[in-house]
Amino acid sequence: MSRVAKNPVAIPQGVEVTISAGEIAVKGPLGTLRQALTSAVSVEREGDAVVCKARDGVANARALSGTTRALINNMVSGVSKGFERKLNLVGVGYRAQAQGDKLNLSLGFSHPVVHQMPEGVKVETPTQTEIVIKGIDKQKVGQVAAEVRAYRSPEPYKGKGVRYSDEVVVLKETKKK
Repeated sequence: MSRVAKNPVAIPQGVEVTISAGEIAVKGPLGTLRQALTSAVSVEREGDAVVCKARDGVANARALSGTTRALINNMVSGVSKGFERKLNLVGVGYRAQAQGDKLNLSLGFSHPVVHQMPEGVKVETPTQTEIVIKGIDKQKVGQVAAEVRAYRSPEPYKGKGVRYSDEVVVLKETKKK
């Protein structure tokens, strides 16, 4: 049984939390995020913290209270610090180039791959084989990183492809005669 919701979410200096009917808004130095709230969880502000409590008599209320607390915590850290995901390109001729809100990829196909970044997500390429995806919404940053990785996920024999910087690809042994 999870006890995530028992810990309050601390609100750092410079972050404003507004709780209205069915919605929470978190505003910080990097931007503003909004999240719809479920009726099974009561969210209240107590001093410099936000507390999530499960309502009695509602199925899954405890699980939803932990999920709501985690979402609010991610919103607070997103508007104060932001999130980033790093990708590496492994393979001969694999290159990436950021142009505004587009990411141009050369991944060994007969055509270049152009990925359009959604609203609120920025991309940088410090080198031709590194991609850094940044944003304040953890879900969007992770989703964009997964979409870019899906263009050419690492294969198990040579390890070529797009991989997360902390990902370990276990290589298989080739077939012997």
